[in-house]
Amino acid sequence: MKLAQRVEALTPSSTLAITAKAKELKAAGHDVIGLGAGEPDFNTPQHILDAAVNAMNEGHTKYTPSDGLASLKEAIIGKFKRDQGIDYTPKEIIVCSGAKHALYTLFQVLLNENDEVIIPTPYWVSYPEQVKLAGGVPVYVEGFEKNDYKITPEQLKQSITEKTKAVILNSPSNPTGMIYSKSELLALGEVCLNQGILIVSDEIYEKLLYDGNQHVSIAELSPALKAQTIIINGVSKSHSMTGWRIGYAAGDKSIISAMTNLASHSTSNPTSIAQFASIAAYNETQEPVEMMRVAFEERLNIVYDKLTRIPGFTCIKPQGAFYLFPNVKEAAILTGYNNVDDFSTALLEKAKVAVVPGSGFGTNDNIRLSYATSLPTLEEAIERIHQFVLEHKK
Repeated sequence: MKLAQRVEALTPSSTLAITAKAKELKAAGHDVIGLGAGEPDFNTPQHILDAAVNAMNEGHTKYTPSDGLASLKEAIIGKFKRDQGIDYTPKEIIVCSGAKHALYTLFQVLLNENDEVIIPTPYWVSYPEQVKLAGGVPVYVEGFEKNDYKITPEQLKQSITEKTKAVILNSPSNPTGMIYSKSELLALGEVCLNQGILIVSDEIYEKLLYDGNQHVSIAELSPALKAQTIIINGVSKSHSMTGWRIGYAAGDKSIISAMTNLASHSTSNPTSIAQFASIAAYNETQEPVEMMRVAFEERLNIVYDKLTRIPGFTCIKPQGAFYLFPNVKEAAILTGYNNVDDFSTALLEKAKVAVVPGSGFGTNDNIRLSYATSLPTLEEAIERIHQFVLEHKK
């Protein structure tokens, strides 16, 4: 049976490939350390678990509105007001089965055949694939290492054509951990306003910021930018709720309405119990969020210093999220490998450390390491990589 062309055009996930190989080695009895995780290693906070149990016991196990519970929307609206000073109405919010599903649904209702979406590189692996599934065309703009992997207004302007529909901004970034400053967002926003380009602002890592950095949403900078921005967010990273699958989109009510109509024919609604848990996540104590952030910052500060001592490794210190994205091109050459993909495979097979090659994120010279695991495990992994490079230097 021949599959649909839109599915055949998808690029296999490099993250899944390296994970599958790591699992294969573990099953064979090898001591493999996986640094590919895209989720916090903490359990969901207890008060959120309790809220889910209470919801089940109270019979909240039925269908909900396709765009989410009214009470959860109010909690999200309160979060926006509290954190960014932005006012939204319930009709400007849709709750989805994860932030990934929010993005997928957005592109499905937004894009016509061959519409272009500007995607800065390095990018999260699913952006291009979701654009392609909606019939759109990803247009890549390189965020150069010398500019902390961020694009400039000039680059953005030069990449816009008559077919451009939107640009994706991810701050803090997966995989680089970089953030856009207020002045940078204003400059990029001015281009989008002048050209009539929708801004898709992925802010899923907003709570994980370090060295005193503060999150700035482009939507909070002016009423005009708010009107032209769709914010994507969720509880997965901030509240360690990846498996609960609750994300949301906020913005223009006509777009949100279209997303709601599509959701009514795809998922019916996000899981009711997870929605009640998410209400507790936003309306009750935020102490566990800060506790996790502090733990990630401690790991980053310790592991970053060790990582940058490895010959051939250079790395801009991340400002947020929980990933390191070192340039390892020189290390690959030092150890006799033609490219970083081969170097990454060697790290897994010989050093027994699983990392994600940068090719999956649109860059060929980097690897992504997650520090969402225990500090002793991280230190052991970095030591193994260091020893591998020293032992295989040509």
